[in-house]
Amino acid sequence: MSKSPFDWQPASSVESLRGRARVVKQLRRFFDERGVMEVETPLLGAYSVSDPYMDAIKAESPSGAAEPYFLQTSPEYAMKRMLAAGFGSIFQICKAFRRAEQGSRHNPEFTMLEWYRPDFDHFDLMAEVSDLLVSVLRCNPCKKITYRQLFEQFLNIDPHIENSESLERITRAHIDVQMHSDNKDDWLNVLMAEIIEPQIGLDAPVSIYNYPSSQCALAKVNVDEQGVLVAERFEVYFRGIELANGYHELTDVDEQRDRFEKDGYRRRQLNRPEVDIDPRFLAALDCGLPDCAGVALGVDRLVMMALGVDSIEQVLSFPRSRA
Repeated sequence: MSKSPFDWQPASSVESLRGRARVVKQLRRFFDERGVMEVETPLLGAYSVSDPYMDAIKAESPSGAAEPYFLQTSPEYAMKRMLAAGFGSIFQICKAFRRAEQGSRHNPEFTMLEWYRPDFDHFDLMAEVSDLLVSVLRCNPCKKITYRQLFEQFLNIDPHIENSESLERITRAHIDVQMHSDNKDDWLNVLMAEIIEPQIGLDAPVSIYNYPSSQCALAKVNVDEQGVLVAERFEVYFRGIELANGYHELTDVDEQRDRFEKDGYRRRQLNRPEVDIDPRFLAALDCGLPDCAGVALGVDRLVMMALGVDSIEQVLSFPRSRA
């Protein structure tokens, strides 16, 4: 870490931080005009996410108990508890934290915009995300493409029917990768990140939807027009950068519990720390989460695009290196 005597100064310029403030003000105005209520939920919680590829940052219990607390990777569970309690359409702009996230587009502490809309599905929410990006970035409306169409366009394969062995061969034919895995999604993720992402959303944002059911996370699954089970989720990319990740939210508590248990099994396979399942979140689902769609959007990346800069440190006052 740098020991420069100028480390006390903000990494970003006054002009950049003024631009950031304008973007955040635009976001709040967007939701205020649509009658979506702003909420706040805890950044420090007793439970964390089960995602096999995500690690939360641990903190000591405020009461001094042996069990750790966690800096939240997203406000998702808490906001869904509010939805189950009848709060209706809600949004939040907050800090989120993830271990090992560092780079030109990542910082371990970052700002997230997350919102939920009862009676929306993922198509309704894709349209609203497009409206927000047009409002803030003055860009063209989002284009839509399925996950299958994307892989057919760039790699001439159907990702839903390829197995891990064929995907490994395809990956190694395109790039030199030091990875060994029998998990199909690992290879799909590499192909997406290394081959497809840099080429999409260059003239307008693009919403990719109908992901493989194995990548459903907290989304509902359904059958597509070709009879294949797919996840009702979407991701938004613009100029090769992932901006948002949204779901037609899973509301079935038994299915959610089963997915959490499978996540735990996968974490053990990957030698990642085990996490306890959040009982309050499951209790909220058991009480009844309304049919809804939700999305998380990276505010720092949105500000980068609004200001036309290449590094996240240019839009943060004090990134990790100066925190």
